[in-house]
Amino acid sequence: MAVGSVGVAHFDKAVALSVDGTASSVHVLGSTVRDALDKQGISVGEHDVVVPGLDSPISDGDRISVRYGRKLVVTVDGVTREYWTTATTVDAALKDIGVRADGAVLTASRSLPLGRAGLSMSVSTPKDVTVAIGGKRRAVSTAAPKVSGVLGELNVSRNATDVVAPGLDTPVTDGMTIVFKRVTTKRVTTTEAIAFPVVKQQDASLAVGRSTIVTPGRQGRREVVRSQRFVDGRLAGTSVLSQKVLTRPVSQVVKVGTKVAAAAPAPSAGNTSGAGLNLANEAMWDRIAQCESSGNWSINTGNGYYGGLQFNIPSWLANGGDDFASRPDLASRAEQITVANRYYAKAGLSPWGCASAA
Repeated sequence: MAVGSVGVAHFDKAVALSVDGTASSVHVLGSTVRDALDKQGISVGEHDVVVPGLDSPISDGDRISVRYGRKLVVTVDGVTREYWTTATTVDAALKDIGVRADGAVLTASRSLPLGRAGLSMSVSTPKDVTVAIGGKRRAVSTAAPKVSGVLGELNVSRNATDVVAPGLDTPVTDGMTIVFKRVTTKRVTTTEAIAFPVVKQQDASLAVGRSTIVTPGRQGRREVVRSQRFVDGRLAGTSVLSQKVLTRPVSQVVKVGTKVAAAAPAPSAGNTSGAGLNLANEAMWDRIAQCESSGNWSINTGNGYYGGLQFNIPSWLANGGDDFASRPDLASRAEQITVANRYYAKAGLSPWGCASAA
């Protein structure tokens, strides 16, 4: 029995075992590193590192180190690669695989333990970009992976209507230009006039060229609600949201003469008396009327001047205008020209402000 005990003691070896940095002391009866690991139920794969090698012989007091391999998937600025590392933290793993991450933004903490399940992570390295906000450009160095991150670093608040180009989810690249436009809307309510329609009715009792207002027109009113769109504080567009009629317009009814006057004997240039018509110089008077009243022979604006040639009442009556009508705008074109010829015979064109149009 004594001999047997000595034999067991001879084959029993005490070794120091370290697994991912965790040390323990174990007793092994086998002769190789593999025997020692099998005794501890430790299996290793092709990406694990065992020192000394699995088939190396062991002696009493030896040290065995096992470091498990971890799969690390790293996307650097949009380019993805797979690595195997025995490092146990993210920071150590990045150094192990040679990824320089100084000043970079990582999706995993550098101090995060790296388990045997591995890890997928992204690294965004610093880049120089130009950011235009409100028309003002500035150079920025950023490690933000996306456009949204760059704006966040600049404390740019955003709302749903703002415009960002390129889009918020666009990966940041070196030399990129990011344009941010602040878009706001404003609701504006106004009250506006509605033009009244003009209804013309033919009247055989009125001479051609004469007209009279039967029913004065009246403008209507409507309420219009608009949306104004501003880009960086400048009005960029307007759209009508709604409109409501407050008062409807009243049509203006005008009777227009259709009666053709009987032909009169051609008057002499000096014939300015009585109620006969004198159409001498009518082309000249048409030009003056075009200047004075835009050729509107029945105009009455309420300013004290009437008709196509803008007579005032004293001048009209002084030159026999009441042979035809009490006011110039109530007389026909031919009748107004007749009175104008009477006045012209006395004073020339000096009474007319548009004499130069003759």
